[in-house]
Amino acid sequence: MIDISPEIVTIAMLGGILLFVMLGYPLAIVVGGMGIVMGIAMFGPIIALEVIYHRVFGLLNNYVLMAAPGFIFLGIMLGYSGITEKMFAAMYLWLSGFRGGLAIVTVLLGTILAACVGIIGASVTALTIIALPAMINRGYNKALASGAVCAGGTLGILIPPSIMLVIYGPMAQISVGKLFFAAFIPGFMLSGLYCGYIAIRCFLQKEIAPSVPLEERAVSWGKKSWDLLTSMVPPVVLILAVLGSIFMGIATPTEAAAVGALAATLMAIAYRQFNFKILKNTMTETIKVTGMVLLVGATAFAFVGIFMRGGGGDIVKEIILSAPGGKWGIFAIIMFVVFLLGYFIDWLGILFIIIPIISPIGAELGFDKLWFAMMICINLQTSFLTPPFAYAIFYLRGAADPSLGVTTGDIIRGVWPFIILIVTALALCIIFPQIILWLPGQMIRGF
Repeated sequence: MIDISPEIVTIAMLGGILLFVMLGYPLAIVVGGMGIVMGIAMFGPIIALEVIYHRVFGLLNNYVLMAAPGFIFLGIMLGYSGITEKMFAAMYLWLSGFRGGLAIVTVLLGTILAACVGIIGASVTALTIIALPAMINRGYNKALASGAVCAGGTLGILIPPSIMLVIYGPMAQISVGKLFFAAFIPGFMLSGLYCGYIAIRCFLQKEIAPSVPLEERAVSWGKKSWDLLTSMVPPVVLILAVLGSIFMGIATPTEAAAVGALAATLMAIAYRQFNFKILKNTMTETIKVTGMVLLVGATAFAFVGIFMRGGGGDIVKEIILSAPGGKWGIFAIIMFVVFLLGYFIDWLGILFIIIPIISPIGAELGFDKLWFAMMICINLQTSFLTPPFAYAIFYLRGAADPSLGVTTGDIIRGVWPFIILIVTALALCIIFPQIILWLPGQMIRGF
């Protein structure tokens, strides 16, 4: 065993993660390896492995986290059901006559998918396949079209049923149901900000988003209304089945995830999109995604156990609490660090590593823990859009038809205005904290 000061532990472990992640090594291997090596060096193999074992077992044995595979299954199966294409076609007829209408439809469709799916990979890929060609082929600016797809598709990580919230709750000892309540208004506010930005920009720069010719949308009012109504019924039923059962106290998030998985399967059957191959593919993808989430979570949880036992948590706490500017100066530093980490580490790693360290700091500063948690989650929206480690950019780039000619540069130029809008949303939630706290307060009093 080596006598290592807490200061050296902090620099070595946190600095080591950033270094090896930037060198291209997988996060789970970096975090797990760093925890094992430093743990054995400081405490010897028996104590280190005992700490790691208990941390990993405690995470994997968490009942709430069992909701994750259910929501993942729901999202993947919903992608096979065909309702996404029908919703886009119905909203297309209503809004494509406006400048920027297709981009607004893309964000609205992403918002609806967010309330059904909760997985950004499925949402961004679906919007890339369905909405991106429709915009590019009608003369839309490639950056604007790409930005709308990425921003709309990533709302699923915030709007319930969000996998991020399912994971955040147990780690910060906050009810997942309360987090779901708290996320609704900020999520829809972001959607509104995105749509408002698109509408204003397209009004000022008419050439970047021309309206669709009249002959392409010459459909009677009755048919447009019927198509919209029938396309919206399945997602409304799914949202009520999942979120309604949680809000009414009928089911826990874990039980509601199972209900949602069943409802998505029944929808696929109803739309005649269900067969053994689809079921097999859905289950295989669910296992892969769940395995990735739990692997990162287990290794990061073990890392944090060693880090805290080595005194690193106390050092980080002292550094943050000694920052100038009082509680709001400290809060600004925390938010900046989370934003900065989004450039290099995926949101899972940030959650599992940072949340156990900063949640007690937020409580010590006197911030409402639900408000503090949602501010972190809103901030983490940017991690999907900020290169070089931006999932949404990778999903769009990989799923886009090469014939569309969309480059990585187009995508990066397109997402920056939406990153600014996320920062704007954070500012609004600071000025008006009831944006986050009002709905949970109403629902808790009501039930």
